[in-house]
Amino acid sequence: MDADTLRALDAERYVSLVTFRRDGRAVPTPVWWALAGDRFYVFTEAASGKMKRLRNDPRVRLVGCDWRGKTHGPAFTGRAQRTEDPAVVERAYAALRRKYGWQMRVTDFFSRLAGRIEGRAILEIEVEGPAP
Repeated sequence: MDADTLRALDAERYVSLVTFRRDGRAVPTPVWWALAGDRFYVFTEAASGKMKRLRNDPRVRLVGCDWRGKTHGPAFTGRAQRTEDPAVVERAYAALRRKYGWQMRVTDFFSRLAGRIEGRAILEIEVEGPAP
């Protein structure tokens, strides 16, 4: 993907991250995401359904959406995988904090308070191109 398209995608506040069940059914989830380099990053619970689906099928579809998941604009295809490299994880969190500011800091605070921050996973997403 070219840099201009990646920056335009990064301007979306929320994205509908669509993962696929074993039988091929799509499962959309609105998420925060942020661009770092040429990859997008998302945080989620490591035990979430989307993580289980991605272990079986790394394909994703991405569409801009509102906080409720109502989509708008063009769809893109990509591949997602969990990253555990500390340098990549820190770069991902830095990008998310830059983009979401105080909201990300508040989310982190309450996740730490509830003891759930250690159960997070970072997804690294490579956008491949427009969806057919």
